[in-house]
Amino acid sequence: MKLGIHAYAWCSQWSNDTLDLIDRVSDLGLDFIEIPLMCLETFDAAAIKARLDKVGLGAVTSTVLLGDTDITSDDPDHRAKGVQYLENCVRATAAIGGTSFSGVIYSRHPGQLSQRPGALHLERSAEGLRPAAKLAGDLGVLVGIEPVNRYETYLINTCEQARQLKDLIDEPAMRIHLDTYHMNIEEKSFYDATMLAGKDLIHYHLCENDRGIPGTGQVDWDGIFRALKELDYQGNAALESFVDNTDNMNTWVWRQLAPDGDTLLREGVKFIRAKQAEYGLR
Repeated sequence: MKLGIHAYAWCSQWSNDTLDLIDRVSDLGLDFIEIPLMCLETFDAAAIKARLDKVGLGAVTSTVLLGDTDITSDDPDHRAKGVQYLENCVRATAAIGGTSFSGVIYSRHPGQLSQRPGALHLERSAEGLRPAAKLAGDLGVLVGIEPVNRYETYLINTCEQARQLKDLIDEPAMRIHLDTYHMNIEEKSFYDATMLAGKDLIHYHLCENDRGIPGTGQVDWDGIFRALKELDYQGNAALESFVDNTDNMNTWVWRQLAPDGDTLLREGVKFIRAKQAEYGLR
């Protein structure tokens, strides 16, 4: 299992001003950095690739869809813009040598409806994601559907729903990305959800139930790592925390969850590495 960290641990938007985070992640002894694609205008693929290659670090990317890129929208212009955005994200990922692109890429985030979503929403989502998944397959990139909690999306809250959407898209590059913070709200069992993802699991966000230091809360880490061991998981897993991200309150972190970001990362990495060793995950 490769261990990394989301750049949101330090920044709210990626640009060339944050390239030094690549060196910082490398210095922590991690395997990869997760780079957000929310603002492709400030995403300099050549500069990122050069810095990654210099320090020998891997990379993955992630994003969310907003109102004007919502592929489930009633507005066909928004759906078309969303399809184009997703394809551009796949191209950006491939350009830096990234192995996967994932996130809330199936509907608006955050998103609410006045009633439960129907088959039309799922069908629009599949239709909007299919071109990006086809392109990803051509470019050697995997695409992960990340279920998130009911307060952030109405469409995909559980691994079972992610698998349903994946099967509807029916493209080889389409996979699943799980997140322990959201699983703590929506899943009955961390172990069962991880096993349900199975060989389609390509990315795991390792967060405590309050997004604080992993190992200090209620997440069933033993259930997770038991499942990962049984699956012989060789994919990516990233710490995703926002302690120092005070200029972007869209993370909904309203209080200090650790003394500082460095403490959270240091203690979190130590805990996860110990679990890897305990369960014999390479």
